[in-house]
Amino acid sequence: MSATATAVAPTGVSAFTSGSGSSGEIQIVVFELGEERYGLDIATVYEIIRHQPITAVPQAPAFVEGVINLRGRIIPVVDLRDRFGMREGDLTKASRIVVADAGGTRVGLVVDGVSEVLMVPTESIEPTPEVAANADHEYLRGIAKLGERLIILLSLDGLFGAAEQSALADAAA
Repeated sequence: MSATATAVAPTGVSAFTSGSGSSGEIQIVVFELGEERYGLDIATVYEIIRHQPITAVPQAPAFVEGVINLRGRIIPVVDLRDRFGMREGDLTKASRIVVADAGGTRVGLVVDGVSEVLMVPTESIEPTPEVAANADHEYLRGIAKLGERLIILLSLDGLFGAAEQSALADAAA
């Protein structure tokens, strides 16, 4: 979290107020997995690229789909559908790889599509419901309510445990 973070966000949401908007807003990249919408703080997203061939890495952890070469940099790739225990989806023209920071390592996240970048008022963000707020779900930072739409806010720092972070860093080396 940067020095410009605000204290007005609900519990667990302050990780999103990275100075990317005014003190009462956060800016997120919205992507889809199945019928659900998810959001990442734009400050953690390096770029969004079309899906490309992924090279499998022997002995890689099961959650790492493989690696891509992005302008000379090796990026480990994780399929978020698999990571979240969702059924496998088909790759389409809308499928993308979101290259983002996860605990200091650039990682590619396979998503069904990226729809928009939004400014979200912090007052429209609710804390993660108790039913999903256990230690296995540290990556859930809240839920943004925008009219009838709900966007699940993620923090990649909590998506991978310490051993998995190390495996991601090794795959990127």
